[in-house]
Amino acid sequence: MFETLPALAPDPILGLSAAFKQDTNPAKIDLGVGVYKDEDGNTPILKAVAKAQAILQETETSKVYITPQGVQGFIDGMLGLILGKASPVILENRVAAVQAPGGCGALRILAELLKRCNPDTKVWVSDPTWANHIPLIGNAGLELATYPYFDKSSASIKFDEMMECLAQVKKGDVVLLHGCCHNPTGADLTNEQWRAVAELANKVGFLPFIDVAYQGFGVGLEEDAYGIRLMVESVPEVIIAASCSKNFGLYRERVGLAALICNDSATRNIVQSQIQYVARGIYSMPPSYGGALVDIILANDDLNSLWQDEVTEMRERMIQLRALLVDNLAKQGASKDFGFINQQKGMFSFLCIKPEQVQKLRAESSVYFVDSSRVNIAGINTKNVETLAAAIAGVL
Repeated sequence: MFETLPALAPDPILGLSAAFKQDTNPAKIDLGVGVYKDEDGNTPILKAVAKAQAILQETETSKVYITPQGVQGFIDGMLGLILGKASPVILENRVAAVQAPGGCGALRILAELLKRCNPDTKVWVSDPTWANHIPLIGNAGLELATYPYFDKSSASIKFDEMMECLAQVKKGDVVLLHGCCHNPTGADLTNEQWRAVAELANKVGFLPFIDVAYQGFGVGLEEDAYGIRLMVESVPEVIIAASCSKNFGLYRERVGLAALICNDSATRNIVQSQIQYVARGIYSMPPSYGGALVDIILANDDLNSLWQDEVTEMRERMIQLRALLVDNLAKQGASKDFGFINQQKGMFSFLCIKPEQVQKLRAESSVYFVDSSRVNIAGINTKNVETLAAAIAGVL
């Protein structure tokens, strides 16, 4: 039977990781996989997470299944973090939510639920978007379409074209938006642009689907939630997929949240039963460990404060790395102005160079990132930035 299966091309990012590991160049640089790295190239366990692990180790008394919706404290804490603790939709019991296995699990659960609502649902994603959005949503059987988002030639958002496209979508279509720190471009909507999108959502009647994986990595935990909170206040129904991989550093624990803001509490109760049933049919019960850690951190004032300080430290370091890269590119006499990198936010940036130049960097300088020119800013450090800048300048 299995011989009927065609061989598939390797995942471009995972394939890069494998090639990087095999590269014997001691000066090799990995800017591909989206994980935060410190100055020494390590992805550390956050201090707040380590302290929460110790507390959990001392207090956990059983490994029995948790409830189907997940750790309730995790859900409550995450909703407060994303929507604000005093959000009317929380106080009015209008939010259905489950803990999911990572942001990927949340995206897939929500896609499956959309399929139940309407098998013909069309989901619009930005061009470009995170590559894994396509299989996670498309493999649920939903139709995908793209709206204009980023112009490589000017390294800016095609906002007018984006709005013209979204004005033409059908009522009931779903529009996927990045809550902050757009992956892969790092180019975020301004607050004014978010307001325009919210107005258009009401006018056209499309359903906002917001993916938030980097809250706190852009401007700040509160500031990065602006677009989400505005949309929730403005539009009667919104769906949200959230991840704790980046801002809590819980990559391997796979901690995420799938949330749906409903018109009223009665609808919320129906949706809650449906989303739990969808989850039950995919993985039965959610994992506990990572969600329990987030619950401990968000519920403990001291740990919450420590965690927020650590998020600030990571964010500010990435901002400094952007400036360092731009300065070094200028010093190397790069024939292109890379000042736009300082305007982008979060972990990623588009260098806006050609695929053949990316491949040349890989072949000649052992600098690894995907052909789209998306780089992981957190993979840069003071020890490799000069080499990196010289290599980039050399292929232009």
